[in-house]
Amino acid sequence: MYTRTVVQSHRLTAIIEREEEGFVSLCPELDIASQGSSVEEARANLIEALSLFFETADPSEVARRFRSEIFVTQVEVPVGQGPRPFR
Repeated sequence: MYTRTVVQSHRLTAIIEREEEGFVSLCPELDIASQGSSVEEARANLIEALSLFFETADPSEVARRFRSEIFVTQVEVPVGQGPRPFR
C-alpha cells in the first residue's frame, strides 16, 4: 500500500543584506536569521534555519513568535539639511 505524506508550506518574507564580507538573511515574521557568502547561500541557509525551527519548535513557540503582518516598503528622507528647530 502506498501512503503519501502531505507537507505543509508557509510563504514567508526573506530580507537579505550585505554585511562586510557576506550576506545576512532575516525572516521578520519569526525573527530568525542566517548568513552566507552569497545571496543564494544566505537564502538557502535561512530556508534551512526556518525548516529546522518548524521541525523542532513547539506549536506554542511558533504562535508566540509569528507576526502575521509584516510590511516591507521604502521611504524617502531628506539628508544633509542639518537639524530642524523645534516649534
